[in-house]
Amino acid sequence: MPSKLKKSVNQMVAEASAQIQTVSAEEAIAMKDDAGVMLVDIRDIRELQRDGRVPGAFHAPRGMLEFWVDPESPYYKDVFGAGKKLVIFCAGGGRSALAALALQNMGVEPVCHIGTGFRGWKAAGGPVETASRKE
Repeated sequence: MPSKLKKSVNQMVAEASAQIQTVSAEEAIAMKDDAGVMLVDIRDIRELQRDGRVPGAFHAPRGMLEFWVDPESPYYKDVFGAGKKLVIFCAGGGRSALAALALQNMGVEPVCHIGTGFRGWKAAGGPVETASRKE
């Protein structure tokens, strides 16, 4: 039998959600063409290939996000230094809540996440394109 965790992932997501800004899929869709906003897709590459992607969203795998955002990291990506509002999303909102809190704790602002993730985006009629296998 597995050992008892101090916190479940659901507790962690709930705690993160209480500390970050959550936007609806509809709000994110309305922001998609705003030059001051960058949509950041943290899903695994296999999810993008299987389910499609949001046109124009920057793909930053969850495991590299903090490294790509930190200017002192050797993995830093200049795109994160543009001063745009980061709208983070995953498939359903759990990973993006944890990621948004991590970025907020690093001092990144403004940052928020799509509470219903890519599934919510798709259900709300947001544009989706087929991902390239080369990514």
